[in-house]
Amino acid sequence: MKRSSSWLRLLWPLSLLYSLIARAKAWFYARGFFRKRKLPGKVIGVGNLTVGGTGKTPMVMAIAERLAQEGKHAAILTRGYRGTVDAGASGVPQSDEVALLRGRLGGKVQLGVGADRYKSGMVLARHGVDWFVLDDGFQHLKLSRDADIVLVDATDPFGGGMVLPAGRLREPLSALRRADIVVITRRVQAPSPAIEAIIRRHTSSPIFYATTRLERVLRLPRLDVSLPQQDWRKARFLAFCGIGNPAAFFEDLRTWGFQVIQERRFLDHHSYTTREAAQLEQAASSCGADALLCTEKDVWNLRNVQFPALPVYCCRICFDLPDGFWSTVADVVRRGKAGAE
Repeated sequence: MKRSSSWLRLLWPLSLLYSLIARAKAWFYARGFFRKRKLPGKVIGVGNLTVGGTGKTPMVMAIAERLAQEGKHAAILTRGYRGTVDAGASGVPQSDEVALLRGRLGGKVQLGVGADRYKSGMVLARHGVDWFVLDDGFQHLKLSRDADIVLVDATDPFGGGMVLPAGRLREPLSALRRADIVVITRRVQAPSPAIEAIIRRHTSSPIFYATTRLERVLRLPRLDVSLPQQDWRKARFLAFCGIGNPAAFFEDLRTWGFQVIQERRFLDHHSYTTREAAQLEQAASSCGADALLCTEKDVWNLRNVQFPALPVYCCRICFDLPDGFWSTVADVVRRGKAGAE
């Protein structure tokens, strides 16, 4: 949502204060006034500078799967946004992101869920884990890491250029100095000279591009039936989602060739109600849609509702990354961060 100039003037002093606090925090950690804690293993942080979705979850999954393929004992450390209080049958607190990670990586990579990522990591380390992927970890400065990967969304790269609350930046752009690798996401064609020019003002770290690829279109709720491409290309969909960057999802659908005749947006991590499910079905029927379509992240938040009239499908996606990205990650981890404890 764009803010008017009058609102920006009112919010600017708060943004200035927020920026000063963020800079001070990073300065104190960088100079050792605040203690960083070190896990007994390699830690790869994945994060961003803006609020909202930049593709952190697909990136975390891609890195974790790569580590597993290489035979490493890996785990993902995640806060588990809006996780439920009860742990469930597996003993792991649930949220849409955690459910997605477990569904895609179950058995191959372990999960440590909780606000205290160091505590979760130490528990996993006692079970043989020695590689950790820190989800949404760029601002989690209290945990030492061997590599920091920062994602920049090409559709809204710098959040209006201002920090919260006037803009969408969590930190000033100067924080990019801490990045070891920058990945520009949601860009079909590379390079993006304008985005790279701004990034280069703050860091000389290597820049890569990640392409979002559609793997499969799966039927809810069990996700055990895949819709063939020739069928989903013919069908008409009402697309909906509750994610950080809904516009990017809808744009991806059109790029992949879906016929989207109506869109519905919900807040990030939105838990759907029975009434909303009925409204979605009614809207789909009214506009002539053959089915409903959402993201795989929405599946967990749809667990308590049913769609008796129309089928519902989700898009399973992944990131395509160049070989040079993986060799660079390996090099950065091997070198480690200067001054890391």
